[in-house]
This record gives sequence, C-alpha cells and structure tokens, in this order.
Amino acid sequence: MRVTLSALDTCESSFTPLVVIELAQDVKEETKEWLKSRIIAKKKDGGAQLLFRPLLNKYEKETLENQNLYLVGASTVRLLLGAEAVGLVKECHDQAMRAFTYGTRHNFKGFHDNNDDFLTMAECQFIVKHELENLRARDERMIPGYPQAKLYPGKSLLRRLLTSGIVVQVFPLHDSEALKKLENTWYTRFTFQYQPIDSIRAYFGETIALYFGFLEYFTFALIPMAVIGLPYYLFVWEDYDKYVIFASFNLIWSTVILEVWKRSCASMTYRWGTLVMKRQFEEPRPGFHGVLGINAVTGREEPVYSSFKRQLRIYLVSLPFVCLCLYFSLYIMMIYFDMEDWALSLHENSGSEWTSALLYVPSIIYAIVIEIMNRLYRYAAEFLTSWENHRLESAYQNHLVLKVLVFNFLNCFASLFYIAFVLKDMKLLRQSLATLLITSQILNQIVESLLPYWLQKKHGVEVKKKAQALKSHVDAALYEQVLLEKEMGTYLGTFDDYLELFLQFGYVSLFSCVYPLAAAFAVLNNFTEVSSDALKMCRVFKRPFAEPSASIGVWQLAFETMSVISVVTNCALIGMSPQVDAFFPDSKTDLILIVVAVEHALLALKFILAFAIPDKPRHIQIKLARLEFESLEALKQQQAQMAAEDPKEARAGGEASR
Repeated sequence: MRVTLSALDTCESSFTPLVVIELAQDVKEETKEWLKSRIIAKKKDGGAQLLFRPLLNKYEKETLENQNLYLVGASTVRLLLGAEAVGLVKECHDQAMRAFTYGTRHNFKGFHDNNDDFLTMAECQFIVKHELENLRARDERMIPGYPQAKLYPGKSLLRRLLTSGIVVQVFPLHDSEALKKLENTWYTRFTFQYQPIDSIRAYFGETIALYFGFLEYFTFALIPMAVIGLPYYLFVWEDYDKYVIFASFNLIWSTVILEVWKRSCASMTYRWGTLVMKRQFEEPRPGFHGVLGINAVTGREEPVYSSFKRQLRIYLVSLPFVCLCLYFSLYIMMIYFDMEDWALSLHENSGSEWTSALLYVPSIIYAIVIEIMNRLYRYAAEFLTSWENHRLESAYQNHLVLKVLVFNFLNCFASLFYIAFVLKDMKLLRQSLATLLITSQILNQIVESLLPYWLQKKHGVEVKKKAQALKSHVDAALYEQVLLEKEMGTYLGTFDDYLELFLQFGYVSLFSCVYPLAAAFAVLNNFTEVSSDALKMCRVFKRPFAEPSASIGVWQLAFETMSVISVVTNCALIGMSPQVDAFFPDSKTDLILIVVAVEHALLALKFILAFAIPDKPRHIQIKLARLEFESLEALKQQQAQMAAEDPKEARAGGEASR
C-alpha cells in the first residue's frame, strides 16, 4: 500500500528528539503558536509535518528557566519519505548504489519494516533540517507579532526567523549512548589504530568524516618523508648536493599522495552514496539581501541584488583592504628581522648561555603574532565577504577561502622566502622554520581544543547543579543535556582544520631540502591532532548538522597549488647551494638556465603523474557507468509508457529531454 504524507500523524506526545530550536526570551505567544502550527501542519497545507513539543511543560516553565526551548523529531515513515525527498543514496541488495525511494524500500540492504536503524541519526537530523529550511511563506506578508519581519511567497521561514532574531539557534542533539561507543573506538584509548571513519560518518556526516579521513591519510603519507628526512638531518646536514635526491623524492611524493587521495576519497564517498548523489538546487544564503524581484531560473519571488554593485564592493573595498593587510603583514615581518638582528648582536657581544637561548625568542614572538594576525584577519575577511552580499553559499565560501588563503600564505611564509632568497641565510631559515612550525602546532592545540574543553567542563558543573534541583517527574537527563549543549560553541565547519593542514603541508614541502625534520614534527603533531580534534567534536562544540560531500572541495586544488610552488622553491634553493654554485664559477646564466630547465622537467613529471593516475578506481568507474546506463534505460521506458498513454505528451517529453 502506498503511504502518503497526508496519512502521517504529527501529534505523537512522546518521540525521540532530534533537533532543538531555541527562541528568544521575549518571543510573543502568537508567534510561538504560529511556528508550531507550521512545523506540525501537513505538507499539502504548507507545513513540515514534523513532531514538535516544548522541552518543559507549563508547570515546569513557571519554576525553571529556559522556557523557550523546543524539541523537533519525526516518525520513521516521515523520515523515510524525507530521505527520498533529499535524494539520499543507499546500497541495494545487488551491491549497486541507488537513490532511495519509499516505494522500493525493500530493495535496499539493511531495510526491514521494524528496523529504525536504516537511516543514521546524522541522516535523520539532516532530513529534519532540510524540512525546516524548506518551510516557506505562502500568503503571509509578515511573521505574526512582528510586522517588521517581512515575508513574501516562497521565502524560507526559518531563515527569516533567524535573521530577525526570533529564533536564536537550531542545533541537532547528541545521542549519548552512540557518542560513548564512538569515543571508545576513536580517541579515548591511546592505541595506534585506524580511525573508525564509517562510524564517524554515521554520527557526524560525510563532511566531517572526509576531514578525519584526510587527516589520517595525510599523517600516514608523511611517515616516509619523516623516515627519509631523519638521516639527512643527522648525517649530511650541510651536504646540499645530497638534498637533490631528497627534494626530488619530496616533489614526486607530494603529487602521488594527492592523486592517490582522490582515489581513496572516491571509494569512500561511493560507499557512502554521496559520489552519486544528485546536487540540490542551491537556495540563496541566509544573509543575502536585496530588492524583491523574480528569479529568472525558478520564477519565484526572492531578493535580487545587482552583480555590478557586488563587483564594485569587491574591487573598490575588499581588494584594497586585503592589500593593506598584506602590507601590514610585511611591515610586521621587517620588525621581526630587526629583533633577530638585535638578538644576534647581543649574543655576539656577550656569548653567554642566556643570550644563546634569546636567539629563539624573536621567532617565538613572531610565530605567536602570526597566529593572532591570522585569527583577527579571519574575522575581518568574514565580515567583508558577508558585506559583499553573495547570493549563494558556495560563492560566499569561495571568496572567503581565497581571501584567507592569500593572507595566511603570505603571513606564514613571507619571512621564510625573505630569509631564503634575499638574506640567503640557511642557518636562520632552518631556525625560523622549526620555530614557526612547532610554535604554531602548540598554539593550535591549546586554542582549538584544550582551552575550550576546560571552559566547557566548568560550565558542565553548573548545569549539573541545576539539573539536580529539578522535580523527580522532570526528565533531568534530557534537560541537562539540552542546557549543556545549547551553551556549547558552534562548530563553524572544517575550514580552519583544513587551513591548519594546508599550512603544515607548506612548511613540510616548500623548504624540505633545508629542514627535512619538518615532516617528523608534523607526524608527531598529527597523531595528537586526531585525538584533540575528536575531543573537540564530541565534547567541546555542539553537534553539527551532517552535510553530504563527495570530496574535500576547493582544498584539493589548494594543496595541489602548494605542491607546484614547492617545486619552484626547492629547485631555487638547491641552485643557490654552494656545492651546485661551484660547478658554474664563471657563468651564473648557465646555472639559472639549468635550474629553470630542471624545474620545468619536474613540473612536467608532476603533471604526467597527475594525468596517469586516474581520479577514480576502475571498479568505481564501471559502477558509475552502469548507473548512468540504468538511468538512461529507465528514461526510455518512461517515455515508451507515456507514448502508450498519450502520444502528444510523450513527444513533448522527448523534445524536453533533448
């Protein structure tokens, strides 16, 4: 029997809460009732047809704080129908990955009528979020009780509620039991083992799982570099001609690991279904604003903003501001070199042990200043990118990534390039590289994980005291959990995590022939990074909503660009070494030409390797081709059926498909 949305019950008094909605404290009752009615209303009436109830009942609200917390859930059938609506892909009994449909649910592996585990909790929360975000205004022109919060047909209600400050936040709840199981297999036991990537994906979604998968892969890929670099550091430190072999290996290594990662990523995302998942039509981002108009693609009313005005903001304001920040970064760098000269002159005049230790102080101070500047600039970049008023979230992210990468690259590596190619002081280059790498790693561990965890533990003690004071008939465990999680920091995505790995990759690859020990320090840091990032995800931040992903996105291009730059820097450094320079005592032009020729040859080798290694394994390519063939056959059958029923409609459908 076909189940329709209109047959579902949305009045269950007891259900598993998946998502929490926090309203502002002064929200009017008519607004609350209107929001509730829209969430529980049937789909045919413009509702989300979800389950909804307050965290506290009327009596408890009179005696306790936090009266504006509401729980949202959904019935099993509603979630399955939602899975079909968002296009989730699942494995069938014949091992193929196909888009889930409720009508063919019994064809999918792991599905049983009494099985509530077919969809992961992360997928359930993603579906609930999708349904909430797709609650749209119909004939309302404003939010009841708030005439200043204007609406128009098709406007996302949740986004308007968030931008108007009526809804404070919407976040998914942790599953305490599942979280403990995940922690036990992930980071609480200090053993050298692979991460449970599939379990991470089931709990946090594909985007988070891909980050931890890349972190693990990158860490193991660094081990050969670390092992080979150790003897170079210990035995042939000043023998630059021997570094030609090490640098050449590094350049091939950086290409191969990135290409092999693409293959590993494709295998993982095919198994998870996101590689073949159809991309949803992208809606305007919440912060986008403009004059109400008609979208030429969808035909719906939505804000329209002139692209010419946006370009003016980018080129007349954002670009000059970024250039000013880059100049300021270079100015701070020159102050650092003045401090280096002062420390060196003091050591030469004194020669004592404390002045010897003082030689490292300027680099440590500069490393700390770099981290502070990176974080301050990040806030400024976010403000500017938001002010540019990009319509789509993808455009917003691309402009933000570009701004942040350019500044971080110059801020972190400008001093190293200056030392290498202007001062030509290899001893200072090694010292600065080591100090910057180690200091930045220690600071990131403290700022990102240890400090937030300590603050969260303090807050947890206060929440437990409040929960212990509750009446016996109140669900103290749920109340405590919601209160604790609502005060947690919001995880802002994998941007900063990938940025940290990107900068680490730069430290390892750009100057590998000068400081081979960089890879060893990176490996040691990443083994602790896995645990600290896992702790951060499980105990420090709110649980993020799952987001389907098929790759690491723009970061793949960023890492590949860094590997190309590393070819140029390593070739130049080897060409500047005294041993190589001795071969060309009379003509520096010949030396430059040979270095450029070798650099071009290595770049050609990199591109040949990238072309020779397929992005997807052969068996994945075959499965994707088979799915495409099946979809074409299904389209033909559909057209044949339409032709039998209505020849005119079939001809129209065939012309449309062409």
